[in-house]
Amino acid sequence: MQGLKDKVAIVTGGGQGIGRALTLRLAREGCRVAIFDLSQEAGEASAALAPEAVIKTYAVDVGDYALVQAAVARVEAELGPIWLLVNNAGWDKPMPFLKTDQALWERIIRINLYGPLNTHHAVLPRMVASGGGRIVNIASDAARVGTSDEAVYSACKGGMISFTKSVARELARKNILLNTVCPGPTNTPMMASVLGEGEQAVKWKDAMVRGIPLKRMGEPEDYAGIVAFLASEDAGFITGQAFSVSGGMNMI
Repeated sequence: MQGLKDKVAIVTGGGQGIGRALTLRLAREGCRVAIFDLSQEAGEASAALAPEAVIKTYAVDVGDYALVQAAVARVEAELGPIWLLVNNAGWDKPMPFLKTDQALWERIIRINLYGPLNTHHAVLPRMVASGGGRIVNIASDAARVGTSDEAVYSACKGGMISFTKSVARELARKNILLNTVCPGPTNTPMMASVLGEGEQAVKWKDAMVRGIPLKRMGEPEDYAGIVAFLASEDAGFITGQAFSVSGGMNMI
């Protein structure tokens, strides 16, 4: 990809799953990467997979506005002006909506909606001051088509798509481009925790695969290329878009 060498990127949730794959790909493209993750150890484990790269881990709860602001300031002081923000951190506990409660709603919203709002609010003024930047928000195809047992999560991810489009319009003249990537079912630690183990988990996974034309689950690495592309000069005329990366599961 053109124009990524020595650019500074923040990847939230970079300690595992999709976030780890994104971190490693951006590092291979020459970025200096800051991982924001609840787990310092997980972030450092990601960094250890690319010892030749510049990858630093910051223990950050993205739902805490003050912590996000402080961490973003540290990144700029230690690595340089931020070019790319990838909002990847997310969490869900699937169950029928009528069985959920307000405490669960608040946790899902705090991580999946307030988290990205916090990071945008901390990073965007710095991008404006430096003359440009890129933001890639990792949403979900659940936001585009709805998913049973994930109503609040889907609402958050749908909100992020709309938010991304709105801010893309506001900041286009500032050379700040924002886009969304919507993964389908993916083999990640979060998915494993949702499915559980045993025969029922195998049945659920098989049912998901049957609905995917490519006949496989996504892998974290399947999203790394499009994120690197959207961060690069090659995508300099793309903003406000939502890209489904789901093996053809939802062709809308």
